[in-house]
Amino acid sequence: MSGVMKRMGMIFRAKANKALDRAEDPRETLDYSYQKQLELLQKVRRGVADVATSRKRLELQLNQLQGQSSKLEDQGRKALALGREDLAREALSRRASLQQQVTDLETQHQTLQGEEEKLTLAAQRLQAKVDAFRTKKETIKATYTAAQAQTRIGEAFSGISEEMGDVGMAIQRAEDKTAQLQARAGAIDELLASGALDDQSGMAKDDIAAELDRISGGSDVELELQRMKAELAGGSTSTQAIEGGNGGTGTQDAQPSTNKFDKQ
Repeated sequence: MSGVMKRMGMIFRAKANKALDRAEDPRETLDYSYQKQLELLQKVRRGVADVATSRKRLELQLNQLQGQSSKLEDQGRKALALGREDLAREALSRRASLQQQVTDLETQHQTLQGEEEKLTLAAQRLQAKVDAFRTKKETIKATYTAAQAQTRIGEAFSGISEEMGDVGMAIQRAEDKTAQLQARAGAIDELLASGALDDQSGMAKDDIAAELDRISGGSDVELELQRMKAELAGGSTSTQAIEGGNGGTGTQDAQPSTNKFDKQ
């Protein structure tokens, strides 16, 4: 059972990984990474500002304590000048306590100043890294967009894209249907001509009637051709007869005249 569950989990993770890979856009991933780096840079800058603020607060406290220490020192001097050694001792005792606080604050100030310098340097380095990543990100995005456009153009020309594939399939189906209809129409014409199918309109003829029509049509042509030849031949005979008749008449007319002259 444990092996089955492990296998199902591996299959689920593989399919989920494939689906995520198909849905992932590298440009969106790069933009998201750049946004996260900007957020980290903002946090570092806020840290630098917080440390600088703490350092500045310590400096104000140090200035205030140093002012109080100077004041107590002056008070001790005046007390000694007036012969009040007890007051001078109290003033110097308070001044010593303030000096201890000043020493502690100065130590904290140096620590904060060192942290501020480290954070400032880290912020500068992170800023340079973010700027370099932004330049590289834009370059990768432009290259990816160009490659994607080139791939789509190539798929469109080759006809392997989904849109062009659908168009190509539609054209192929239309051509197949057209060829099928043409083949069916040709087959029906052949069957009608052979008499295998009856024409319900009554306009078609069987093969015997078609052959008789063809023969009679040829006979009509031959008869017409013979008639035209006869007409042409008859016209030529009539012309010759007319020309021959005129010649005979002239000869007979001339012969009696000659005999008459002979008798005289």
